[in-house]
This record gives sequence, C-alpha cells and structure tokens, in this order.
Amino acid sequence: MQPRPAPQPTDDAIAAIRRVRAGDRDAFRPLVQRYQKPLFGFVTNLIRDADAAEDIVQDVFCSAYAGLDAYDARRGSFSTWLFTIARNRCFTWLARARTSLSEPVLLEPRTPLADASERELFQRLDAALDALPLAQRTAFVLAELQGLPHAEVARIEGTRLGTIKSRVARARERLRGLLFGTEAV
Repeated sequence: MQPRPAPQPTDDAIAAIRRVRAGDRDAFRPLVQRYQKPLFGFVTNLIRDADAAEDIVQDVFCSAYAGLDAYDARRGSFSTWLFTIARNRCFTWLARARTSLSEPVLLEPRTPLADASERELFQRLDAALDALPLAQRTAFVLAELQGLPHAEVARIEGTRLGTIKSRVARARERLRGLLFGTEAV
C-alpha cells in the first residue's frame, strides 16, 4: 500500500470556510472534493466496510458543515479537525457493530483484472492491519497510509507525540512479524 500524501492546509481552505460562514453554501464543495478520498481511505482502513465508510464520510462532511462555526484554525488544521470527526465516527460505528477486529472483512479487489497474487497480498495486508490493536492501527493508518505528520496524528488522537511515535513503531514491528512469518495472522 502506497502512502497517500496528506492534503495540505491552504489559504484557500480558510477562505472557503470564511465564505461558508458568511452564507455561501457552495463554498464548502471544494473542501469536500479535496478531503473526500483521504477520509474515505482512512475510514475504510479502520472499519473494513466500504458501504458503511461511505455513510460515515458523508456524515463527517454533514457534521463538519453544520458545526463549521466550532472550527478554530488556531487549534489545528481543517484536515486535523475532519480526521478527528471521522475517527470518532469510526469508533462509534465499531462499538455499535461489535465487530470482531480479529476477523478480517475483505474489500473487493481494486480491479476485476487483479491477479491472484495481488489479491492474496492485499488480503494478507488487510488481515495484518486488522490484527493490530485499534490504537496502533489508527495511528499507523493516519501516519503511514494517509501520510499525516506524527504531530497531526497526535492532535487527532488527543495524545502525546511520543505516544503516537511508539504506536506507529509498534504497529510496524507487529506488521513485519505478521507479514514475514514470526506471528500468525
């Protein structure tokens, strides 16, 4: 899995937020377009249900739009705020679903033409991610797959930078063991 570059906070995001607050509802559309894919990837990697992930991402944007007055750029970037909302929605969904995190739910292959070895690799990666404790998986997905800086992940998780670095390092170590033979998935 290639890490995706995190959307960078820009002055145009702040300008769009100001326009929405001033009553221009259409100014929110570019924010949705910019953050929809990264949020969907994050949510899908946490809950392993693409249909539910679509619903959660839509809920995140609806909540963000409705609560836009609560966003304070001095406390963090807009993407940090969105990922925090998404993280909380995922945790709520997981608690309601009471899904066993040790049993992987596999997503469809990227394309119908994907060969068997590619599918097997992704199944192994998904199962290995699912085997991680939720705190490690969340930190790993945000930092390594979404490409967010550790400091931003710490703000999203509401914890110290050192804790995030430890979680990501432990997740990498455990994934290596799961993928390369020292642990069973």
